[in-house]
Amino acid sequence: MEHCLRWRSIAVGIFNSINISGSALTAERLRMDVISSNMANAETTRAEKVNGEWVPYKRKMVSFSSVGSNSFSSHLSSAVGAKANQSGGVKVSNITEDQTPFQMVYDPTNPDANADGYVAMPNVDPLKEMVDLMSATRSYEANVTVLNANKSNIQTALQIGK
Repeated sequence: MEHCLRWRSIAVGIFNSINISGSALTAERLRMDVISSNMANAETTRAEKVNGEWVPYKRKMVSFSSVGSNSFSSHLSSAVGAKANQSGGVKVSNITEDQTPFQMVYDPTNPDANADGYVAMPNVDPLKEMVDLMSATRSYEANVTVLNANKSNIQTALQIGK
């Protein structure tokens, strides 16, 4: 029975690293989707109606949080086998709207222009979005590398067991 529990603990540990990488891949994918939505709506002046008036698109931002306990004592106790099921990883905690004011662009011919001829444009900065997209892409690639390394380690361990 004890032998069976030890193998279960090892298997949980092996697949826990894959689950952690998978959670990060899922979170970064959502972050890239939100950035893509921001870029697609960078010129959208009529995103939603508020009090009968059209409001421009508001930039959206993704926030992450860790899953499970990340204290030193929890890692130590799991390393010595006190806990059989470890948890960890990352999750999307929320998607918020950027409260940066809209850009006012002078265009009196635009149907969305106010009485002074200014149009409220979305608060999306394409340069900032591209930097965020590069960061998300690099994070995604790093997690794919970790996932592939874990997979290779598991395959090597299985070959040793033959």
